[in-house]
Amino acid sequence: MTRALTSRNRAGPTGLHYGWIIVFVGVLTVMASLGMGRFALGMLLPSMSASLPLSYAEMGFISTGNFVGYLLSVLGVGPLERRFGARAMISSGLFLVGLSMMLVAFAQSFSQVLVLYFLTGLGSGCANVLMLALVPHWFGRVRRGRAAGLIVSGSGFGIIFGGLMVPWINQAAGAEGWRASWVMLATASLIIAVLAMILVRNHPADKGLSPLAARDGVPGPEPGRRPPEEPEPMAAGQKARLLLHLGGIYMAFGYTYAIYATFVVTTLVQEYGLPEANAGLYWAWIGFFSLFSGPLFGTLSDRWGRPAALMLVFTVHACSYLLIALSSDIRAVYLSVLLFGIGAWAVPGIMAAAAGDYMGPKHAAAAFGVITFVFGIGQIAGPAVAGVLAEWQQSFTGSYLMAAAVAVVAVLLSAGLRKPPERD
Repeated sequence: MTRALTSRNRAGPTGLHYGWIIVFVGVLTVMASLGMGRFALGMLLPSMSASLPLSYAEMGFISTGNFVGYLLSVLGVGPLERRFGARAMISSGLFLVGLSMMLVAFAQSFSQVLVLYFLTGLGSGCANVLMLALVPHWFGRVRRGRAAGLIVSGSGFGIIFGGLMVPWINQAAGAEGWRASWVMLATASLIIAVLAMILVRNHPADKGLSPLAARDGVPGPEPGRRPPEEPEPMAAGQKARLLLHLGGIYMAFGYTYAIYATFVVTTLVQEYGLPEANAGLYWAWIGFFSLFSGPLFGTLSDRWGRPAALMLVFTVHACSYLLIALSSDIRAVYLSVLLFGIGAWAVPGIMAAAAGDYMGPKHAAAAFGVITFVFGIGQIAGPAVAGVLAEWQQSFTGSYLMAAAVAVVAVLLSAGLRKPPERD
C-alpha cells in the first residue's frame, strides 16, 4: 500500500511522471538547436553560395562562426543557470536560435550571415547544454542514460525534417528558395521555444514530485523535496582530473564524428562515384539510424555503466571509419553508414548522464558545459586536420584511418574511468 502511494506521489495526475514531459521537450529542443540550427546548414549552403555569392572559404567561416558561438555559450551556462534557472535560459536560447535564423533569411552579404549564424551558435549551446543538464535533476541514475539518450535523438529528427523539407522548398521557390527554407526552420524553432517556456520546469519539486527512478529497494526523497547534496564533495584536484578525463573522451568524439559528418558525402561523390542525389540519401539514412543511437546506448549505460557503454560506442565508430577507409565495395559503405548512424548521438547522452553521476545534479550544468567546451575544440579541429591530410594525399583514406585511431584511444580512455559515487 505504501509503495503504491509513493508511486502515485511521484507521478502526475495521469500516472505519467513529469520527467517524461521534460524529455519530450528536450527532444524538440535538440531538434531545433542542433538538428535544424546546425545540421541544416550543409543542405542550404550550395544555394546560398550561388545567391549571395559565397566562396568556399566564406562557407567554411560561416560554419566555424556557429561553432565559436556554441563554444562561448557553453562556457557561461553554469553561472547563468544558477542565476536565472534552466527554464528561462533554455527558452531564451531557443528564441535566439529562431530569431537569428529568421534574420539569415533576409541577409544580403557574407558578413551578415556570419554574425547571425554566430548568434545561432550562442543560442544552440545554451539550449542544448542546459536541456541535457536537467536530466540529473529529474531522473535517478538508473534512468539517466535512457532519458538523455532519448533527448539527443532530437538531432536525428532535425536532420530528417530538414532533409525532407529543405529540398522540396528550394525546388518550389527557385533560386531564392534557401530564404524560404530558413524562414521555415526559424518558425519551427520559435514554436519549440514557446513550448519550452510553457512546459519546462527546473526541478521535480516545482511540480511537487521527486526524481524518477531511485535504485531498486532504495526509497527516493519525499515528493516535493529536493534530494540532499552529496555528503562528501569531491576535492578540487580530483574534480579537475575527472573533468579532464571526461573532456578528453568527449573531445575524441567531437574530433572523429565531425570528420565523418563533414566529408562522407564528398567521399561518396568523389571517391565512390555516386551522384550527389544518391549520396545525399546516405546522409538521410544516417539521420534515420541516429534516432536509435541515444536511447539504445543510453539504456545500455544505465545497465552496464557509463564506461562500458562508451567503449562500445567508440568501437562501433572505429569499425565504421575503417570500413569506409579500407574498402572499395559499396556494400562496406552501407555498413559504415549503419554503424556510424547507430552510434551517432550516443556519446553526448552518456556524457550528460555521467556529469550528473560524478558531480551531482547541482553541479551537472557547469560540469557538462566544461566538457562540452573541450568537445567543441575537437569538433573544430577534426575536419580542419582531416581536410589538410586529404589535400596532401588526394584521398580521405588517411583521414578516416586517423579518426579510427583516435576512436581506439577513446576506448582506452573510457576503460580508465573510475566508478562514480553511489547516489540515486
